[in-house]
Amino acid sequence: MTSLSPYDNLTPVTRTAYRARSAAADLAPLPRSVKDDALLAIADALEVRTQEIIKANGEDVERAREAGTSEAIIDRLTLTPERVRAIAADVRDVAALPDPVGEVVRGSTLPNGIDLRQVRVPLGVVGIIYEARPNVTVDAAALCLKSGNAVLLRGSSSAYSSNTALVRVLRDAVGGAGLPADAVQLVPGENRDSVRELMRARGLVDVLIPRGGASLIRTVVEESTVPVIETGTGNCHVYVDAETDLDMAVDILLNSKAQRPSVCNAAETLLVHQDVAAAFLPRALDALAGAGVTVHADERVLELAETAGGTKATVVAATAEDWETEYLSYDIAAAVVDSLDAAVAHIRLWSSGHTEAIVTTSQAAARRFTQLVDSTTVAVNASTRFTDGGQFGFGAEIGISTQKLHARGPMGLPELTSTKYIVTGDGHTR
Repeated sequence: MTSLSPYDNLTPVTRTAYRARSAAADLAPLPRSVKDDALLAIADALEVRTQEIIKANGEDVERAREAGTSEAIIDRLTLTPERVRAIAADVRDVAALPDPVGEVVRGSTLPNGIDLRQVRVPLGVVGIIYEARPNVTVDAAALCLKSGNAVLLRGSSSAYSSNTALVRVLRDAVGGAGLPADAVQLVPGENRDSVRELMRARGLVDVLIPRGGASLIRTVVEESTVPVIETGTGNCHVYVDAETDLDMAVDILLNSKAQRPSVCNAAETLLVHQDVAAAFLPRALDALAGAGVTVHADERVLELAETAGGTKATVVAATAEDWETEYLSYDIAAAVVDSLDAAVAHIRLWSSGHTEAIVTTSQAAARRFTQLVDSTTVAVNASTRFTDGGQFGFGAEIGISTQKLHARGPMGLPELTSTKYIVTGDGHTR
């Protein structure tokens, strides 16, 4: 009688998770050199097989346009040869980073002579649930492999062709480099049933990381039985202080909002101190107009827009919903505030806790703003767009966590590890 395989009666998702768990056990003890060789093989393969990837991505983009998908989402979905090269460069950057596995977080010799060390170890199996951003497929795989984790990738159906092609390239490169190919897997299925099953794979999947809009993140946080590292939406603010350099303020505002509006670190709200509003806002509104940005303005901004001659901005009256909106488009909410403290109060009320920036020439104002604002990143005289793992020197990021557990802000390699204690004695008993 032929014995059944232990996988025979499992669903496709559970079978995938079991394979990932086995691959994670093989991956965890590998030295840095082996993992780095695999990452470099991935980067090379992405460049060699760019046309295969672009062709698959084109199918997704065409379907998205036919479905009437917004340009902001299509921008996130689209891969170009330049973007593929940039993704490959990010993978090489990850390969060049220090390996966190085995790092001693703390250690000491106890009074009884026992040697105690707390060291970093891989989390194990990391599940990523994300929306129409196929670059996340490669970023997540690279970071998970470098930190010794197997990764289960569940992208949205809108990027299915792109993700399938990318994972095929990744698995070929990983397997060819001597790592278990099952360390990188695409979760089977295109409907929500496979997502729900992944969220309930407790004991097989060690942690889930959702990346996407507020609805996706809320669903994963509320319905998952697997532990979740919560990444957040980006309702980011730029505050222009009473004491400021107007040219610098315009440049920072424009970069924060219009350099790439479809990403989570783009500014969504402008707050201007009343003492500088008359001098700053006409220039800012014209600059935003030149970038094609619509301003959703409070009464004081509307009044200045109407009275300032030559202002060409598209300005509309703000509603209560505008202050909490992550537009991800060429839109920004704008308000005049009475003081720095009033700006902080507004941010505390409406911010998603991602990134806030102050533009000021006052060291006292900068110090107070950074003390009072409790977001993952507070920028002084710098664009909100710098909140990014690559910009911070972490390599490609797995996401930006807005919670307050071990991972907060851009999540690089250390945030993809846990720790264990190693106790070494010499016949010690208690």
